[in-house]
Amino acid sequence: MIPDEMTSHGHAEPNIPVLYEDNHVLAVVKPVNVPTQEDASGDPDLLSLLKEDLKIRHNKPGNVFLGLVHRLDRPVGGAMIFAKTSKAASRLSESVRGRHFRKMYTAVLNGIPAAPQGRLTHYLLKDSRTNTVRAVRPGTAGAKEAILEYRVLGQKDGLSLVQIKLHTGRSHQIRVQMQAIGCPLYGDQKYGGSLSRAGQQLALWSLLAGAPHPISKEDMSFHSLPPAQFPWSGWPVSLYESMLKTLH
Repeated sequence: MIPDEMTSHGHAEPNIPVLYEDNHVLAVVKPVNVPTQEDASGDPDLLSLLKEDLKIRHNKPGNVFLGLVHRLDRPVGGAMIFAKTSKAASRLSESVRGRHFRKMYTAVLNGIPAAPQGRLTHYLLKDSRTNTVRAVRPGTAGAKEAILEYRVLGQKDGLSLVQIKLHTGRSHQIRVQMQAIGCPLYGDQKYGGSLSRAGQQLALWSLLAGAPHPISKEDMSFHSLPPAQFPWSGWPVSLYESMLKTLH
């Protein structure tokens, strides 16, 4: 285990907290509303910003390698792990494929799930043209199995706070699976329907990202708490910290 208190290396720019860095791995807190990689919007993306920051901080000429091994949707913030070498990228990608890469999230839902905890399995089909995903019947051509576990930790004013463990990494998975059980995420402009209002920030946060270190094989575990603003501020920080204790 790489202790979290040893992982503070300051900030990349603009305001991208670095959780940990060594010769092989870079773990950061992704800011909300920043694309993980370059997209059609042309807005500054996290991968390019981090490459530029590495180039400046380490005084590297030419192109800097930084491997993207998992993604977060543009409106989602929180812990992410990048690979600094091609070997690390290959091994971390193997961890993702082998389901040894741990991804834990917290989310605020509109409504309260019927069961206080559960394991959800859906088959998701992506429409690349509209960049939307929907749950479909098993056996539908092109659909991929999506599995997650959730646990309700708090309820307030028609909203519920949940802890989510992903077993698969499908596009928009958490958002679509929660919508499928009638509890879309707070602020989800794409899947929230009439429950979401313009200007609301999607309440989904990458609480923890973890995997075996690509070289030493030691367990890596990096976490980030959601910002102290609505709707996250409806619950005490100690509740988020208690989630992390169950995740390690």
